[in-house]
Amino acid sequence: ETSRFGEPVLSFHDRSSLELELVGVEADDRQPWTTDEISESIGVRGLHSVTISLTNPAPTLSLLTEGLGFSVVGEEGSRIRLDAGEWGPGRRLEILHEPEREPGVNGIGTVHHVALAISDEAAQLRLRAQLLDLGFNVSPVRDRHYFRSIYFSERGGVLFEVATLSPGFTVDEPLEALGRQLKLPDWEEVNRSEIERALPPVEY
Repeated sequence: ETSRFGEPVLSFHDRSSLELELVGVEADDRQPWTTDEISESIGVRGLHSVTISLTNPAPTLSLLTEGLGFSVVGEEGSRIRLDAGEWGPGRRLEILHEPEREPGVNGIGTVHHVALAISDEAAQLRLRAQLLDLGFNVSPVRDRHYFRSIYFSERGGVLFEVATLSPGFTVDEPLEALGRQLKLPDWEEVNRSEIERALPPVEY
């Protein structure tokens, strides 16, 4: 597939067989990643959307539109495009109806869950209460050091996380230093040596 919803698409698999795509978008003012070989006009600017493959999209579509505030903004073939509010980075999901696809098995080359952001802890607690009222089994709020999260599986089989934006990744290092050191939450510090040994080297 080379085009979708009028946007050019380049599909490929990474080294763990995860399905990825590069999507060309005109209206995206995020700063692109550039190098001497990659100009600003073709640089990657960030996440375009998340695609959820489902054998029966109806339950997931109902949750997204009626429970989480998404709106259907396009349909093309077996694909449904949804936005949370106006189009912008991180606000788009796509549902792909694949009735013959085998259920996913957690492991290398798969995505464990879909994470959504929410403004603050008060809004998160309100959403948790609403989801409980709708009959979903929602986890207690989990402290993830950089954010607070709740988790729930919906009736289409997708595991969702809803995470707060605060306190954010600058809680233990300044913005200009992000990504230059391995930062761990307190409870993982005992495992630092083991984690570091398993990580590939990163050059920047």
